[in-house]
Amino acid sequence: MKIDILSLFPDYFRGPFDVSMIKRAREAGILDLHLLDIRDFAENKHRRVDDRPYGGGPGMVLCPDPVAKAIRSVKKERSHVVYLSPQGPLLSARKCEELAQKEHLILLCGHYEGIDERVIETEVDEEISIGDYVVTNGCIAAIVLVDAVSRFIPGVIGHPDAVKEDSFQNGLFDGPHFAGPLEFEGKAVPPVLVGGNHAKIRQFRLEKATEKTRRVRPELLGEKT
Repeated sequence: MKIDILSLFPDYFRGPFDVSMIKRAREAGILDLHLLDIRDFAENKHRRVDDRPYGGGPGMVLCPDPVAKAIRSVKKERSHVVYLSPQGPLLSARKCEELAQKEHLILLCGHYEGIDERVIETEVDEEISIGDYVVTNGCIAAIVLVDAVSRFIPGVIGHPDAVKEDSFQNGLFDGPHFAGPLEFEGKAVPPVLVGGNHAKIRQFRLEKATEKTRRVRPELLGEKT
């Protein structure tokens, strides 16, 4: 998969994308990541890309011209443009799995008070939010999205079935996990997990996953909070 990330701070991504799973996927050619600086598309000597919003209000807004040019510089026929924004639908495991099927993602990072609405209307395919809160810039959200989506791309995760057992994949949290000594500080590993009966192990994990989901996120089970 090819991913182009458009932002004001390309260096923001150097650390997270140069270690661990993402680094290995890039080295293997599974992920083709490119970082673009929106300022490179500004046509003024100061590389200014923002201005005060019409109608007044606090903060600054990214101007349409440099943002549109940045998107169009990499946009192809089968590209899918995502704007990371607090106003978008919440990112979910299902959406990550859907995005992993795309050939080319263009991630537009929000900055300041946002981006000129005309660019969103003409160039963006969908807005996505990583949560009901506001972060200092869209780079953080882009990192989360790339990491979450990458897990569904064949070859990125060592064990291809691992994602099927993760939290949210079946509408539930993941079950509890145990490793190391059978007893730690007076707490023992549940006997069912060392008994060798795989049917009972699956049932135990399902029951525990359902129990915690009901306690923490009952709405995932269609129950009232």
